[in-house]
This record gives sequence, structure tokens and C-alpha cells, in this order.
Amino acid sequence: MKKLVVFTGAGVSAESGIATFRASDGLWENHRIEDVASPEGWAKDPSLVLDFYNMRRAQARKAMPNLAHETICELEQWFDVVVVTQNIDNLHERAGSRRIIHLHGSIFHARGTGKNEELVELHSEDIQIGDLASDGSQLRPHIVWFGESVPMMDFAIEEVLSADALLVVGTSLQVYPAASLLTYLPSGKPIFLVDPSPSIPSVGKNLEVIRTKAVEGLPLVKDMLLRHFNITTS
Repeated sequence: MKKLVVFTGAGVSAESGIATFRASDGLWENHRIEDVASPEGWAKDPSLVLDFYNMRRAQARKAMPNLAHETICELEQWFDVVVVTQNIDNLHERAGSRRIIHLHGSIFHARGTGKNEELVELHSEDIQIGDLASDGSQLRPHIVWFGESVPMMDFAIEEVLSADALLVVGTSLQVYPAASLLTYLPSGKPIFLVDPSPSIPSVGKNLEVIRTKAVEGLPLVKDMLLRHFNITTS
């Protein structure tokens, strides 16, 4: 079975009603990015940050997986699929995908701010000031903010290095280091890029660009992948 890495961004979740990370005015849900997605913002006003992500979590709970999420899961019938996502929601999980790497963390987890950074799974709970990890440190959203390292990046790179194909959907390829994943795909392996207004990467000739939104493009790419690898579904 051929290995397919699917690299997803906000454009996939947007079609489920989840706001994209950065609007054209540089704001995220009417907040300056620096105020809600940076260590400095957390240090300045942790209550604002907690309230912001509590609202994002409530929004994510109400959202439902769309056809793009479902098609990515469907690809597991024919490929060894690993999803590497920049998204912090759980829509890939809810659609049924089994192997998922969250590069930028998960809205449904909190972690302590102490040295051990203990992870706590969130179900219906919000995070409030005074909610503590077992080491007594304040809980914060388990989100990778600007200026922080991306601990799952090495795991994602390992998956891309051994992939037979890469599917990129719903990402502007403007956020690093995540966008550099494309450079780790072995030479000669195909990349399929789905985006209505793509930023075309310099990755050689083995690039297929599908200029549509994720929901429209994923069924098309499924058929393209099956043809590329001469896989029959009957």
C-alpha cells in the first residue's frame, strides 16, 4: 500500500464554519494575533487568552466534518494515510481519520505552564484562571503560539520523508516551519495542491494544482491519486 501524507490547513475547516486563522485585516475573530496567539499576549492578559480559546473550543464543538474531511478519511481504503494538520480542531478525528499529527496543538487539550507541561484532555470544560495542572501550574491552551517551537515538526518530517505522494489542501503555505514540509518529500514523488488561490511552491515538475476549495477539490484529487497509482476500486 502506497503511503500518502495529507497536509491540511485552515481552508479545510473553514468550510465547516470555523474561522480561518488570519483574516485580510490581520485579525483573528476581531483580536490582534499578538494578543491571543503569543507568549507575550499570554503574559499580558491570560484571562483574555483563555476566554478567546474557550470561545474557539465552543465553536469547534458545534462544527461538523465536511466532504473534504470525509474524503481524506476515505482515502485510507487505498493508501496508508497520515494527516499532518495545522488545524487545532478535531474534525479530522471526527471524520474517522486514524493517524493525525497536530503541528500547532489541539483546542481540546490544555497543558500546564510548569516544567513538565502536563497535557490535560478537555471534554465539555473550559479553562479558567485558577485551573491548575498536577504540579500546581496554571493550565493554558495546548496551542503552538507565534515565537514557540513546533515539537511535532520532526515527527511530520519523518512521515513526509517516507511518503509516496503528498496532498496539500487548505493552506496558504505562508506559515513556517510548517510550510517547509514540502521540501522533505523525496525527489520525483508527486504533490497535489488544492487551493482556490494557491501560492505555488518551487518543488519541481511533479506538482498538480487544483484551483478549487477543499470540498470541491478533494473528490477530484481522490480520482487523480487512484489513476496515478493505477488503483482500481471495483
